[in-house]
Amino acid sequence: MSDTLIRPDFALPVRGAAYQRPAAEVVDSFETISSATACAKLHELGIRRSYIDGPEPLSTGQRVVGSALTLQFMPQREDMASGAGQEYAERHTALWHVLEAVQPGDVLVIQAYGSRFSGCIGDILARYFARKGGAGIVVDGRIRDAARIRELGIPVWSTGTTPHYASQSELVPWAYDVPVAVGGALCMPGDLVVADDDGPVVVPQAMAPRVVDSARDHEEWEVFSRLRLDGGARLSDYYPLTPDSREEYEAWRSAQSSVR
Repeated sequence: MSDTLIRPDFALPVRGAAYQRPAAEVVDSFETISSATACAKLHELGIRRSYIDGPEPLSTGQRVVGSALTLQFMPQREDMASGAGQEYAERHTALWHVLEAVQPGDVLVIQAYGSRFSGCIGDILARYFARKGGAGIVVDGRIRDAARIRELGIPVWSTGTTPHYASQSELVPWAYDVPVAVGGALCMPGDLVVADDDGPVVVPQAMAPRVVDSARDHEEWEVFSRLRLDGGARLSDYYPLTPDSREEYEAWRSAQSSVR
């Protein structure tokens, strides 16, 4: 087949509509917020499915927060894309196009249905992504060249590794800058992604300021609660805070602020 993925009435790759990335100060405001706290606060705000189930960190101890740049894989179909010769044809797919769209601070979020046989990102592509300022990669599927990607130091979350290249098996890179379904969560282009050892979480861009405000208070009182629990206090008195311990916390926080 031709190395271009095109049908007379339908051309690939598909690109979604233009979107606005979150402002740098919004992204920066999440720097101290864990994925667990972001997930909990979104749940309180009515967002039940923010956790991307499946992808795990390639290297523990890493963390990323950034704007979602999305890539969608779709099942191969022979009249559109057969997989034959696709290692070279991939340069005409959404996989190559999305890498040219990378802006500093982007987190590449890839829909791949948890496929065990499609290596969505490898060493060379990860290097190019990093060179363009990409912050991290979350794949609802597998990667290849794991050792080299670890050496790069770029944070990656995936469901595992495979020796296959991206379209060697049942999928093909289809579209970018489109909504994607990853690990049971919806991710829109420009949403915030917070990922650490607990996994990746999608924060709807419009809700980010509310999450930050709630999360900061939560993480501050957890510091206070840890201090009290480490000092021998009862769990039920300090986690979560009771009205009495909340009052004690507010006094403690005021004292900390005056010291600063």
